[in-house]
Amino acid sequence: MMKIGFDAKRIVRNRTGLGNYGRTLVSDLSALMPADELLLYAPDKGNDDLRQGMETLANVQMVYPEGKPLRLQRDLWRMRGIVSDLRRDGINIFHGLSGELPRGIRKSGIRSIVTIHDLIFMRHPEYYNWLDTKIYTYKFRQTCLEADHIIAISECTKRDIMELGGVEEDRISVIYQSCAPRFDGNSPESRQQEVSSHYCLPQRFVLNVGSIEERKNMLLAVKALLRLPEEVGLVIVGRKTPYTKRIETFVNQHGLQQRVRLLHGVADDDLAVLYALAEAFVYPSRYEGFGIPIIEAVNSGLPVVACTGSCLEEAGGPDCLYVSPDDDEALAAALMQSLKGAEGREQRIMHSCQYVQRFAGNNVAKQVMEVYRQVNPSPFS
Repeated sequence: MMKIGFDAKRIVRNRTGLGNYGRTLVSDLSALMPADELLLYAPDKGNDDLRQGMETLANVQMVYPEGKPLRLQRDLWRMRGIVSDLRRDGINIFHGLSGELPRGIRKSGIRSIVTIHDLIFMRHPEYYNWLDTKIYTYKFRQTCLEADHIIAISECTKRDIMELGGVEEDRISVIYQSCAPRFDGNSPESRQQEVSSHYCLPQRFVLNVGSIEERKNMLLAVKALLRLPEEVGLVIVGRKTPYTKRIETFVNQHGLQQRVRLLHGVADDDLAVLYALAEAFVYPSRYEGFGIPIIEAVNSGLPVVACTGSCLEEAGGPDCLYVSPDDDEALAAALMQSLKGAEGREQRIMHSCQYVQRFAGNNVAKQVMEVYRQVNPSPFS
């Protein structure tokens, strides 16, 4: 039997992005490795519904710092103190799921793997405050020194790790993300009516999912909405940031209050239904490490319109539509080609669904398990 530890901070706190990545991977590994123990190390219990989804898995156990430490103490535990707990628990491999590893893990003898999702804070520091870029850069460089192996979620991220971190290519494996099985476009009519009523959704709408921040560039989609039929709305799901105010101001100035819905804190089960209700998906981000919402959208049967400039073509494949992140007219035209009834829409959806099968959950888990086998083969023998 093998014991694998995971950094579970994002698993219990983040509803999208890094949280979805961790929960999906651990769930798939749990089914793939039923005789092994998967221990999730979190600084606190986080959100009940996110945590409880993990606790239902038979071979998964949550681990927290002892006592009731203050926030600073919890942060220090995750950065360094966790190593003694990993040794106490007999962990064979520790997997940092969100780009970080604790200091001292290499010296402890515990083999370690880290998944790095993106290096946007180095590639585009203008989207972060100065202090955060310094902290994130320090953690990245320290993690590269600690890690036995690095998983990059795309070829784009792999190139960034090699260029900006000076990491040798043979220490990096590209393993694409998968999305949870609930994103399949199938939900009962009663659930669709319930979710539509609860969130006061337009009858026809284009969907976006992700933090509402400047890098995600959602103002471009709001501008494009002015060129779409009036009965088509835009539903934006994600965490609020100061950038949200810019979107709200534009909406108010152009009389789009009835066509734009900004939703926050949407439950996981409701999110899958939102995809099923949507007519198309838009992802105008300027830079991403991968773009898991694109995979969720395609698996849900939606045509996708995204932007050029990073790795979104790598995520969506050749049959999604891509435009410049500064061209709202081109975005509107691509969205018109993606609405129901548009010529070629169904064929593009079908081909995109075939493309994203390479990201299917169990395949990702099997690839990750093979990395575990490479860095610490003895528990598998």
